[in-house]
Amino acid sequence: MLRKVLVMEETSTPRAQWLRGVLDMCLLALMAEAPVYGYEMTVRLAKAGLDVADGSIYPALARLRKRELVEIERRSGDGGPARTYYRPSEAGVQMLRSWGRDWNEFATSIGSIISRTTREES
Repeated sequence: MLRKVLVMEETSTPRAQWLRGVLDMCLLALMAEAPVYGYEMTVRLAKAGLDVADGSIYPALARLRKRELVEIERRSGDGGPARTYYRPSEAGVQMLRSWGRDWNEFATSIGSIISRTTREES
């Protein structure tokens, strides 16, 4: 089992690893714009340049739901099955704000390190 985890980490792209770390925050941000269903989140993430498989979205949504950061609403589909729409709970909105502040600080820190390195190479 340990070997499988190591192999996965060795073969994953850095971008995929970064996305795993911020997927919950990205999903909450999409929901904060308007209630949204799972597949639509996948499409919107892809349009933003973040390719996420459906198989990653639903476990993340379950995690958010378990932590009571999202609320759901079942709506009948247009001729299809009912869809589950997600929106952040009040706790989810507050968590998104907190994660957003943390992300901005983190990204600024990483950016300052990388920009120093790239300047030195020029």
